[in-house]
Amino acid sequence: MRYLIVSDLHANLEALNAVLEQAAGAWDRAICCGDLVGYGADPNAMVDWARTTCQAVVRGNHDRASTGQDDLEWFNPVARAAALWTLQTLTPENAGYIRELPRGPLLVEGFQVVHGSPFDEDEYVIAANEASNAFHYLENRLAFFGHTHVQGGFIWNQSRVETILRPPADAEFEVMDIDAECAYMINPGSVGQPRDGDPRAAYALFDSDAKQVTYCRTEYDVATAQRKIHIAGLPPILADRLLVGR
Repeated sequence: MRYLIVSDLHANLEALNAVLEQAAGAWDRAICCGDLVGYGADPNAMVDWARTTCQAVVRGNHDRASTGQDDLEWFNPVARAAALWTLQTLTPENAGYIRELPRGPLLVEGFQVVHGSPFDEDEYVIAANEASNAFHYLENRLAFFGHTHVQGGFIWNQSRVETILRPPADAEFEVMDIDAECAYMINPGSVGQPRDGDPRAAYALFDSDAKQVTYCRTEYDVATAQRKIHIAGLPPILADRLLVGR
């Protein structure tokens, strides 16, 4: 089976459309590691896509916050403003869909899907020592996670945990073979708001038969995404950061 793995779409329709165009014909099922909404100006289009296309979706912290499930006092002012705008903008059907999303880890045909970490959906797994703890909670040797907006992940090679760095800034694709003797936590990166210094939309493809993960990046129409953010009256910094990938 060939999977499209996405995370942290954050209501950026232009980024999602570019991902779907580049990945056309390369996947059979779509999986989302959370945060469909928040920050961007197209929350309903994003949820519509997930409802009709994704085999499995776990909730993210912005999904909860943007549907009234979390106390927004823990959010910074920019994220809070975006969550409130999204709450007012989502259709009742789409808000209801998000509220019913499961908390990870979610088992999907031999691998797990989480938003943050397997023991805390809001945990940021950024460094190898943090991943080392997370590996103890996995039920399978392969998991996909998001939340950090940083493409890459971690590999446990039976002796230590090492960081998987994102592909070079001039690469569109990078293939990694999955070793059955190792364990992996794979971050596909963020579709809608990358924070690893590369502003291109990020995602991954997983071929369960070939035992390969392909990290992918694609350019998208940033200017249109920015313009929509400004028209919606969302905080301008949400548009500005799309250009720099931070």
